[in-house]
Amino acid sequence: RFANEMNTSLAEKYTALIKSKAQKYGFESCGISKSDFLEEEAKPLENWLKNQFHGEMQYMENHFDKRLDPRLLVEGSKSVISLMYNYFPEESIESDLKISKYAYGEDYHEVIKAIMRDMVEELREEIGDFDCRVFVDSAPVLERAWAKKSGLGWIGKNANLISKKKGSFFFLAEVICDLDLVEDHLVTDHCGKCTKCIDACPTHAIISDKLIDGSKCISYATIELKGELPQYFEGKMDDWMFGCHVCQDVCPWNRFSVPHQQSKFKPNQYLQTLSKNEWKDITQELFSEIFRKSPVKRTKFAGLQRNINFLLDNKD
Repeated sequence: RFANEMNTSLAEKYTALIKSKAQKYGFESCGISKSDFLEEEAKPLENWLKNQFHGEMQYMENHFDKRLDPRLLVEGSKSVISLMYNYFPEESIESDLKISKYAYGEDYHEVIKAIMRDMVEELREEIGDFDCRVFVDSAPVLERAWAKKSGLGWIGKNANLISKKKGSFFFLAEVICDLDLVEDHLVTDHCGKCTKCIDACPTHAIISDKLIDGSKCISYATIELKGELPQYFEGKMDDWMFGCHVCQDVCPWNRFSVPHQQSKFKPNQYLQTLSKNEWKDITQELFSEIFRKSPVKRTKFAGLQRNINFLLDNKD
């Protein structure tokens, strides 16, 4: 009994410490869930893949078991620490061609991963060594499922995680570790009868509540898809050359979004000044200068050029 009380006391102490450090390192929220098999997500994921809603994202078919069981990613792991990092900008860029808010500044993968490594290092100094891996939209981790399990929010009809107090403009990240920690509880769903995200999607990619046909999503088309853009997207792209967040813009919960404080996410000056014609004539050199540290580099120069030409060639 004494040993159990000691373990409970340590779990509470470490949980409080981790949440305090998360706040110190600029995370909006921190929640904890048990590192276990995601039973509830197994069948929907299997059906989503069977229906080819992942389009050409072949990597989604890989590591099915690892996506559902973090203990296969971090052997001996006991807890999943879910974190939220705000990227809502002070002001949206008013440009002829549009780019997702999350891509205004430097690549979030690198920015947040560096912050997490520093945070883990500081935790190890206070707790002692523990085994863990950090993930920022990387590796086969169902981040929204873990964030939901950790009480950070609920999954909205647009399949994004939504927080009642903070909206949905934030990145999700995880620390999967072998520490025994105190689990958080699920929060209730507050979408109600609202269908604004479903109604507003330019390509009708939101089939129904929480079910997305990724192959019809503008973000998928402009970032993930290789080769030519399908005819389906003609006249439906809504001027998006990289990504899309229409379903977030119309979400009533995003009225609670507040500007981020991360200088590395500040918009690149070129994004606010280039006209349609200048985008059309963009060179490899200018692309490299503007997007050297940006997530836009993922689509490469040829990909962005393809998106721009598709938008301008299909203008009414």
